[in-house]
Amino acid sequence: MPEEYQGIPLVPEPARARLDERQQMTYREHRRDLIEWLLVFGKHPEKADGYAQRTVLNTAQRLDLFYRWVWDERESFTTDIDHGDADAYMRHLARKDEGDYSRNNTQSAIKRLFKWKAHERGGETWEPSITFTEPSASTEPRDFLVKEERRQTREAALEYGSIPGYSGLTSTEREKWKSYLAQRFSKPKAEVTPEDWEKANSWKFPSLVWASLDAGLRPVEVERATVSWVDAENALLRIPKEESSKNVGNWTVSIREETANALNAWLTERERYEVYEGRDELWLTREGNPYGTSALRHVLKRLFEIAGIDAQNRKISWYMIRHSVGTYMTREEGLAAAQAQLRHKSETTTMRYDQVPVEERRDALDKMG
Repeated sequence: MPEEYQGIPLVPEPARARLDERQQMTYREHRRDLIEWLLVFGKHPEKADGYAQRTVLNTAQRLDLFYRWVWDERESFTTDIDHGDADAYMRHLARKDEGDYSRNNTQSAIKRLFKWKAHERGGETWEPSITFTEPSASTEPRDFLVKEERRQTREAALEYGSIPGYSGLTSTEREKWKSYLAQRFSKPKAEVTPEDWEKANSWKFPSLVWASLDAGLRPVEVERATVSWVDAENALLRIPKEESSKNVGNWTVSIREETANALNAWLTERERYEVYEGRDELWLTREGNPYGTSALRHVLKRLFEIAGIDAQNRKISWYMIRHSVGTYMTREEGLAAAQAQLRHKSETTTMRYDQVPVEERRDALDKMG
């Protein structure tokens, strides 16, 4: 298992496979210094304001690819990367068949590398000789869940990861499910307990999915959500200014009573799990990390599989849930309600959702004949 810093591999396996011990040590310390700086200072060095762990993880992954490409080009190991290497890599990416979004992210990662070099090692920041077209901000919301898919997703959350009740199984069936749980929770079969059975039928995923379906939680808000956000008694999420994605003010967001009950059940349940001891995060992965964009996309894909929702020709992302909230809240209650529910600073942003949902357009076509 590669050594990590704050959950970020210092010498990823592909690099480890091609470096000797001394080179690995050099690369490890080089990466550690860079990653630590990005986490603590990277965004605004003068304010000691770093990037989120997820951003640094993505940056580190892209930089490892860049470094290994440089090693291939130079036919030798080095950590002394210069502007010429960066410009050559941009020309390499320009010839590759991959989207501008990916190339832009790689370019941003390399800019952060040279920003660190300038701040810590007396180097110079880098202005690329090639820039890629920024993904245009659409005036239309991205792909979203229609009403029936929202219902199916809500129901699928109850099945996500669930297993049959212990008491209703034969001894043979129990042994099979014990083997499954041993693999799922990475423990010996003999150590599987009734608590593992309960954990498999947890309220974690229903509470996470239902809260997102009600509040239109952005991925970063799922990542930042803490226990203190939950006001189950009043069926509300209370998101403080310092933890809200756009930092424009404190937000009070309505949720369904059913969702409030699921959150309340989850708050009681999470106290039993060691991974949450001393932690305020509302939801953590099995590895004890907050849910990031990639993990949430995996959850949504699995929910689609359970619900039988066709994902073909659709860009799967957690924002599909948020966009469905905006579309139907605007349709049912108007822009002001949608603006408050989605925590938009400007009504102009919410206006993207002021469109006729697909079901109603289909009804109109039926009536038109």
